[in-house]
Parts: sequence; C-alpha cells; structure tokens
Amino acid sequence: MSSEAATGTGKAELRRDVGIWGSFMWGYADVGANIYVALGLVVVASMGASPLVFALAGMVYIMIGLAYTELASSYPVAGGGQYFALRGLGDFAGFLSGAALLLDYTINITLFSVAAMGYANFFIPQFAAYAVDIGPFKQVNLIWAIQSLGLTAFLAWLNARGIRKSSLFNEVLGAIGIATQALLVVLGLILAWDPKLVISQWNNYFPGAREFMYGSSLAIISFIGLESISQAAQETRRPATIVPRTSIALIFTVFLFATGFSWMAMGVVGWESFIGNEEKSVAILSSRIPVIGPIAGPLTAILGAIILAISANSGVMSVSRLAYSMSRFNVISNWFDAVHPKYRTPVRTIVVFTLIGMLQILLAFLSGKDVQTNTFRAMDVLANMYAFGATLGYFIVFISAVRLRFKDPYTPRPYKIPFNIKWNRNGKTIDVPILGFIGAASVLFVFIEVVLTHEIGRIAGPSWILLCFIYYAWYRRKNNLPIFGSLRRDWEKEQIAVLESAEEHDLLEQYKIALAERDRSGHAAKRGREQ
Repeated sequence: MSSEAATGTGKAELRRDVGIWGSFMWGYADVGANIYVALGLVVVASMGASPLVFALAGMVYIMIGLAYTELASSYPVAGGGQYFALRGLGDFAGFLSGAALLLDYTINITLFSVAAMGYANFFIPQFAAYAVDIGPFKQVNLIWAIQSLGLTAFLAWLNARGIRKSSLFNEVLGAIGIATQALLVVLGLILAWDPKLVISQWNNYFPGAREFMYGSSLAIISFIGLESISQAAQETRRPATIVPRTSIALIFTVFLFATGFSWMAMGVVGWESFIGNEEKSVAILSSRIPVIGPIAGPLTAILGAIILAISANSGVMSVSRLAYSMSRFNVISNWFDAVHPKYRTPVRTIVVFTLIGMLQILLAFLSGKDVQTNTFRAMDVLANMYAFGATLGYFIVFISAVRLRFKDPYTPRPYKIPFNIKWNRNGKTIDVPILGFIGAASVLFVFIEVVLTHEIGRIAGPSWILLCFIYYAWYRRKNNLPIFGSLRRDWEKEQIAVLESAEEHDLLEQYKIALAERDRSGHAAKRGREQ
C-alpha cells in the first residue's frame, strides 16, 4: 500500500475541520452519554456494590484511555483501533479489531438512539408502556422502535452532510450536557446524599459472584467511546497537540461523572428504585433530589435525550470512518472508501452501517419483555452485545500499543503511556509500557466475564465476528490476497504521508532524523561485519 491510504492521493480525502473543542466533544458525545444508559442497568445488576463496580471499571477505562491517547496522537489516521492493530499486528488482527469495533459502533448507534427515546418518553409514559403482539413476537413496543429508527435516520443524514455540521451539533449540545451533569451531581450530594443508606445497601444487598461479574462487565459500557477521538484524528487540526489534551481531559471528566452518579444513586435512592426504570434511570434519580426534584427530573430527561442523541450521532461518524479506513487497506472492499465529491464524507459507509443499526433496533425490540421485571428487554439485549465488541477490541488495542513500541520505535510519540521500563534492544532504547501489559490483562478479564455472564453477548458477538470473517475470507480470496497473512506495506512512507497530511512538521522532521540515524547505524554495523 502506498501513502494514498493516508492521504487519499487521486481521491477526495477527509477534510480537517475538527478543532480542540470539537475533538473533546466527539469523545464526550460517546463516553459522556454512557452513564445515562449504564446507571440503571448496572445498579440493578450489582445492587449495593454499584459504586465499587463503577470504580473498578473506571480504573480499566483510564488505562484504555492512556493507550488510545498515545496511539491516536502518534498515528492520526481514521480507523482507530483497527488501524493500530493493522500496523502493529498485521492484516488479520486489523480485520479482527475492525470487526469488533464495527459491532460496537453499530450497537452504539442503536443503543443510544433507543435510550434517547426512552428518556424522551419520560414525558409520555403511554408511549413507554405501549406493547402489542406481532405474530410469534409478544409485547413489542412499536412506538418506541419507530421513534428510535427515525432518530437514527436523521443522524445518518446529518453525518452525510459533513463533519463540520455534525461536530457543531455535538459541541453546542455537549457543553449544555456537561454543565447540567456537574450541577446535578453537586446538588445531589449536598441536598440528598445519605452515607448511612450507602452502607446499608452495601451490607444488605451485596451481590453474589455471578451478579458482581455481570454488573462489572456491564459497567465497562459506562466508559466506552474514547475511540471516537482517534476516529476523528484524520479530520482534526494539529492532532499531535490536540489529541493528548482532549483525551486526558475526557478521561478524567467522564471518570468523575460516572463514579459521582453511582455514589449519588446509592446515597439518594435504594437500588430497587431502578428496576423497570433502566431506560430513564438518571431522570428518576434527579427527581428524588429535594427542593430541585420537580424541576431536575424533567430537565434531566430532556438532557438525557439530547446527550444520548449526540452519542448516537458520534457512533454514526465513527463507524463510517472505521469502514472507510478498513477499505483503504484492503480489509474490506474499496467500494466503501468513496468520498462524496461535495460533502467530502464517506456516504456509502454511513448508509450501509446505519441500515445495519436500524436492523439491530428491530431485532432488539422483537425480544419483548422480561417476564420477571415486566420491562422491555431491548436495552439489555443491545448492552450485552456492546460489552462484547468493546472488550475484544480494547484487548487487541493494548497488544498493538505494546507491539508498536518494539516494531516502530522511530515514530515520534507526542504522548506516552506512563510507567515505562527502558530496555536496550539491538542498539535502540525501547520504553516498555508496564501499564500496557496490566491494561491488556484487565480487559481480557472483563472479556471473560462478558463471555461467562452475558447469555446474548456470547452468542451474538461471536456470530457477528464469524459473519465478518466469512466476508473477509471471501473478499481476500477473490482478490488473491492472503487471508491470514499480511500485504507488504511501506509503513515508513505511510507515516511520512500521515504527518505531512496532519501538518505536523516538527514531528515529521524528528521522524526523518530518527530514520536517518538508524540507517547510518545500520550501514556502520554492516561495514564492521565486512571488515
């Protein structure tokens, strides 16, 4: 592959229209909305241990975030984890990571569209409770499903029009969301939080081992979405400077919000209050805060709908850029890499994967109701699959981050994962990332939890990967490409093109100097052996 993969030589390429606030909001649009989905699901699953579950998932998330910060600032190309795996581990690993992330992003679109309409229906409980039998499918909420499909279609149209419009949509609404979330947490802790209630629920409703595993594996979805920043890196101005700033800020902003809401929930209401209200859990919590409750409940419902809508919007952007990258590197057909001549967006990928997301919405709602809790299962079905794709993709990203430290030590890294051990390898000093190994082990453990406790995820997730592999094998064989092997690529030329496209002239100079020094050392060593 030539540098056209990065720069799009001969084709219209993605436009760099995203600044520092836009970059932050692309990440916040994905990660910041998760608490509106995860709070009710996790609290019902893990009961009195909810704050501990959120904190443990948050620690894993911080390590994931640091890995993405290093990789996205070093390789500012659309594709995120799939691109990192491709460079670090080869074509098949790139496919596997891409397939997992495609699942994750399409579920992102569906889950957050469904949840957004769930919060909107806070004001129309008749819509939220509506159910009808359709042949063999019982208790299907057609109204909620149609609302979710309509929102998904609108977001696809918005993204097809261009990332500048889509990013502006995120920036304005996201700023309102951050301010309101912060106010709710502060007022909730001041006006209503009771530490005795937290202790009581911890002592009396601590979950068993299976429930704890299920809750902690669900809690990881509270922190999914940081990859959105790396997906938008190819459209971000000066990514080497902007990506580390926005990523670090996002990591700790979301961690504080997620843990803050979980502690507030356990100290304001009992965990049973969320049973049957998972789709509007934050609004229920806010309505129980004294003094401001009558206003905070409806306000949070509006806020939840808005924040979840922009998260679904971010999912549309991310899945389209991921497929765009996969097509550029012969992982999927190059039919997907076409960019609209006017809007400069990958319209085909937006349409195809939005349609897949809409199909997932229909299938989720056909699951009907849970007979024990009498609640619709659509959100739980989608959350099961969401956790599978995320944990598999993140594990591969950690392995790629470690591998690239050895395979590509010459690329300048504006940010590095902290806590490194220096190791001299073939005359080159390598910073071995200790947190990379710890993070990989942690994510692998969560992935095992998902497989053991998510009945739907452990079937639907591998089925998706298998279907993707069938397509991948067919496409590669049809084009006389190796299925498990990798194409020969000039990654150094590729990296030069990436840095030129990003206008990172200082890093480009550092990279060229490092390569020249390596070549001189190699020639000197060769002469020494000949003598």
